[in-house]
Amino acid sequence: MVLKVENMVKSFNKLVAVNGVSLQVKEGDILGLLGPNGAGKSTFINAILGLTKVDEGTIEIFGNKISRAAKKKIGFVPQEIAICYELNAYDNVAFFGKLYGLRGAALKEAVKKSMEFTGLWDRRKENPKKYSGGMQRRLNIACAIVHEPELLIMDEPTVGVDPQSRNNILETIKKLNENGTTVIYTSHYMEEIEEICTKVAIIDLGKLIAEGTSDSIKNSILTERLTKFEVEDDNGKCENIIKDIEGVISCSVNENGNALLVKSKKNIDNLPIMIERLVKGGVKIISVNIEQPTLEAAFLSLTGKTLRD
Repeated sequence: MVLKVENMVKSFNKLVAVNGVSLQVKEGDILGLLGPNGAGKSTFINAILGLTKVDEGTIEIFGNKISRAAKKKIGFVPQEIAICYELNAYDNVAFFGKLYGLRGAALKEAVKKSMEFTGLWDRRKENPKKYSGGMQRRLNIACAIVHEPELLIMDEPTVGVDPQSRNNILETIKKLNENGTTVIYTSHYMEEIEEICTKVAIIDLGKLIAEGTSDSIKNSILTERLTKFEVEDDNGKCENIIKDIEGVISCSVNENGNALLVKSKKNIDNLPIMIERLVKGGVKIISVNIEQPTLEAAFLSLTGKTLRD
């Protein structure tokens, strides 16, 4: 087990930032940690890193309590870019390598490997001031992985970068994971979590309120299905035809009269009978689209907030 947290509690004066959170991360996981601002994510991460002492509960990393040896197995990519603009890119990565005890030929080899992995080797002699925002983010990652950590914690590493840089960072994370690195990843972008994470944990008001794969969370939380029928012209007929079918919660037609939106209970397969009745009622169906459930919708249902609130 890479990380085992049991009943973590941390308060700041009267504010309970983390309230009884228990969570496990296995080797090879990419855990997506989600929560609105102020939910307790940062406190949780700081506790794992040993930067914050918890009031109650236990934290085990690689089967042991937090220790200097355990910390050497962790890499951390903070939300704020943490590089020194007085040094060139190579020396930035080398500086972090030295902090983890690398020296001599081993240090040089590690820096080269890290910078090649993040696509920065050809520009290693440049000052990071000349880098784009995306390149600075990648340099942040290079500094965090120079010692080849077994656990990499990343706090919103794609904030403020262009789409190309974001894709580059996500591909880097996938490759790191394929090479054996376990990752804890926080992001405000749900699509990133769904794309790369093998497991998701949602924290709100200091409590763990959902945990599992993205699909399992969506399936357990979202109990409704939205079906959109594109029709030639409903002439006011569609709603009356559909509304009494078993499982239908609501139905409505748009202003143009060419789209019918039907909200149904997810566990009732009523699509065939809806199509049959519409056709018998003289409605010409052009297309049918069932909206796929999203993690964002599940998050909103659980917390009553968008991720950026």
